[in-house]
Amino acid sequence: MFSHRIHNFNAGPAAIPLPVLKKAQEEFLNFEGTGMSVMELSHRSKEFERVLERAIRGVRAVLDVPEDYAVLFIQGGASLQFAMVPMNLALPGKKIDLIQTGVWTQKAEKEARKFAEVHIAASTEAENFSRLPRPEELQLTPDASYVHICSNNTIFGTEYNWLPETGDVPLVADMSSNIASRPIDVRKYGLIFAGAQKNLGPAGVALVIMRQDLAERAPKNLPTMLQYRTYIAENSLYNTPPTFGIYMIALTMEYILEIGGIRAVEARNMAKAETLYSAIDNSGGFYRATAHKPDRSRMNVNFRIWKNNTPDEALEKQFVAEAEKAGFAGLKGHRSVGGLRASLYNAVEQHSVNELVRFMQDFARRHG
Repeated sequence: MFSHRIHNFNAGPAAIPLPVLKKAQEEFLNFEGTGMSVMELSHRSKEFERVLERAIRGVRAVLDVPEDYAVLFIQGGASLQFAMVPMNLALPGKKIDLIQTGVWTQKAEKEARKFAEVHIAASTEAENFSRLPRPEELQLTPDASYVHICSNNTIFGTEYNWLPETGDVPLVADMSSNIASRPIDVRKYGLIFAGAQKNLGPAGVALVIMRQDLAERAPKNLPTMLQYRTYIAENSLYNTPPTFGIYMIALTMEYILEIGGIRAVEARNMAKAETLYSAIDNSGGFYRATAHKPDRSRMNVNFRIWKNNTPDEALEKQFVAEAEKAGFAGLKGHRSVGGLRASLYNAVEQHSVNELVRFMQDFARRHG
């Protein structure tokens, strides 16, 4: 039994739904009468194969994944996908288009340049990534191998509410921090990848959803474990997969379906974000969101404390310290940008956001 649960606003690894944790706890020592933990099951056993199929079925149901798209589970997190995507999808002599919106697209660019020429189709780096490029600012290459975007930017707190029109060029999206938080049209993407540790489950596994025909672009001499076709052919079981992570994804998908599916999740996320952004916007300038309003993320709310018309780092440090004592975790901004950040992933409850707003209002009264 647990005795204390704090308000978890960590950016990742992040909160996991309490019913999912309880279910995993109940089954931890004896999974479905096997006399073993799910972590002890052979990945070749019928029991684990059923777990894997539950996870795949759950992802397909929650995200409405078409049958001609593969659902894969790969180790190495999203960072490995920065390399696997260009290794598999870059065509000889063709550029990769990348829309530069923050640290994660910068890391993806660095890896992609090892395999192909990268064209920056748009960038907001000059504005410290405080907004996303506008559609009319994009300069896309008509015959690019693919277009790479990061759908939600944890460090700078921006999120796409639109998609670039790429025609026949596949769109690749790093959805690590907003996967399963809102409905998406999977057919608009060639490949989606996401580290699990934000909305899907624990760290240690990446979800890849890809149009199966794209896997055949890969050179046959790529290392076996770095070819998507390997994972498709072997149903993610070529080697020992991250079994516990896959099990937790299965539980999380089942939980989402139980509470009403992806549209119910989206409604909850919209309400949480509205609550927190309203508190920031109505603080009389004491708190200020860092992202431009049209591009604000529902998942990662980045803000600063202002005194004397400038951000007050000392007061932000005090805010984090007092918040930790009051039972709030993860409110310190990323080390590269400073400030404050509250991550509102699916498992963060409205109650936690309400309590955070109360704390923020009290802090502002005492220090404003």
